[in-house]
Amino acid sequence: MPNYRRFKREGGCYFFTINLAQRDSSLLVGEIAALRTAYAKTLKQAPFRCDAIVVLPDHLHAVWTLPAGDSGFSERWRLIKSRFSHAVEGSFGRSASKQAKREKGIWQRRYWEHLIRDEEDYRRHVAYCWANPVKHGLAERPADWAFSSIHRDIRAGRVAAEWAERSPDGAFGE
Repeated sequence: MPNYRRFKREGGCYFFTINLAQRDSSLLVGEIAALRTAYAKTLKQAPFRCDAIVVLPDHLHAVWTLPAGDSGFSERWRLIKSRFSHAVEGSFGRSASKQAKREKGIWQRRYWEHLIRDEEDYRRHVAYCWANPVKHGLAERPADWAFSSIHRDIRAGRVAAEWAERSPDGAFGE
């Protein structure tokens, strides 16, 4: 059995990728209200700063900064995933393992996290969140995608409405 290790830093800043089990699903945008509720309840219970987030049909990316003295991002994601799962109606394909653990079968069990190293790493991962709908062909410009924190940052004047960032090879982020 694999030995998963998560590098936890109190007050750390992290980039996350969270996937649905069915990668051809559109459940996250179809049930965006349930996801927003699960997210807001978790944020109220266990505060953190959401630096960037983008929700796509079958996965999401986020950049979070945890409070000083706190490294508990795993519990926060467990709460978000659990609350969303309980709120969503439907039948989802479940393996015997997921049935045995009483999982609804919506989420991939694991997720990817990356501890942000410095300001450049932070900037690139925030830009990756914003640009991801373009990368997946869901929007022409980052601001055209409704389920992104770029709108909050445009309103706050932290980024221009016409923002789009591409590396010379046409890829976004790392």
